[in-house]
Amino acid sequence: MVRDTLVCLLAGGAGERLHPLTRDRAKPAVPFGGIYRIVDLTLSNCINSDLRHIYVLTQYKALSLNHHIREGWNILANELGEFITVLPPMKRVGDHWYQGTADAIYQNLYSIGAEPCKYVLILSGDHVYKMNYQRMIKQHVDAGAGVTIGTIEFDRSEASRFGVCEIDSTGRMTGWEEKPAHPKPTHHDPTKSHVSMGIYCFNRTLLMESLLADAEDPTSQHDFGKNVIPRLIEKGCVYSYNFIDENKKEASYWRDIGTIEAYYEANMDLVSVSPVFNLYDSEWPIRGYQRQYPPAKFVFAQEGRRMGIAVDSIVSMGSIISGGRVTGSVVSPDVRVNSYTEVECSILFSHVNIGRYSRIRRAIIDRHIDIPERTEIGYNLEEDRKKYHVTETGIVVVVPEQRIFEEPE
Repeated sequence: MVRDTLVCLLAGGAGERLHPLTRDRAKPAVPFGGIYRIVDLTLSNCINSDLRHIYVLTQYKALSLNHHIREGWNILANELGEFITVLPPMKRVGDHWYQGTADAIYQNLYSIGAEPCKYVLILSGDHVYKMNYQRMIKQHVDAGAGVTIGTIEFDRSEASRFGVCEIDSTGRMTGWEEKPAHPKPTHHDPTKSHVSMGIYCFNRTLLMESLLADAEDPTSQHDFGKNVIPRLIEKGCVYSYNFIDENKKEASYWRDIGTIEAYYEANMDLVSVSPVFNLYDSEWPIRGYQRQYPPAKFVFAQEGRRMGIAVDSIVSMGSIISGGRVTGSVVSPDVRVNSYTEVECSILFSHVNIGRYSRIRRAIIDRHIDIPERTEIGYNLEEDRKKYHVTETGIVVVVPEQRIFEEPE
């Protein structure tokens, strides 16, 4: 089945809700967990699921994303027909950019049709989870489904951010509401709703027929959740696949990190003694492109000098904690935390330098930023708002001055 499956990974969204981190890069290219990019989570799921035919559909500010995939994911055997190929917008069917998730696939039907596959697995490049897609494809084939949608039971109070499904006892999907104000509960738990994970397994023939019909509809928004899926549910060919988590924790872990708050919380999930999302599972490894840096270093040890220390934190290679203290934070490669500095519950991107006697709390600091000595961030939000982006929950995002060009990271 996996040899008959083509993966289309949607990685072209503008990522407005993750601004300003997406000001200069595509959302899937935003750093995650110190040494990864968001897209690495989904690509790792594909490789761990033995899926080896992958198209990555890009669009906005894709230079650093393209560079990352080229440098970090050139790992498959082309002579065996395996590939991870970036597909930029080619405007084969018109003069417009992608108008929705369904239109993104529709504009690439030429490439999809050229591949000898029976099934097309459509994934999103901005979610954090571990999933064996083979299980879903097998259920799709065994059920004789036209479409199978990955679903998860989500807190009903937060389900209005997603597509909410109704599912009968056979697993067939009988109803769908896109981001409803009042999500319907599951049959067995009034506090939960069945939520779409944005994962679709299509029979290729049905996919092509559905997208051609959708493209001809002038009233359509050309979106899977808003248009294509509801019409297919009426035909009775849509089934649900209940998410089976490979994270090996008591509660299933799936995060849509489309906002600064969600992105921040997903990173904080990594740093506890027993992390909610486990990066250290050798049976389900997460991989990506990593430049060569020396090991991380913690100094000083001489008497009378404050030691560099990091606790409940991830510290990446090439970083130096030099007489500063880091707690509950994610430190990316080639970061310098200088003497008498406190960094707490923060995310530092690569090539950041924190000057002496500074205090940083609940902040995200973008790459190549030099924080001057005695700077305080996260302690006076009114002052922070004058210089930085501050979210409603008080997360301070520090980005460099506007770049005149997009720089590969």
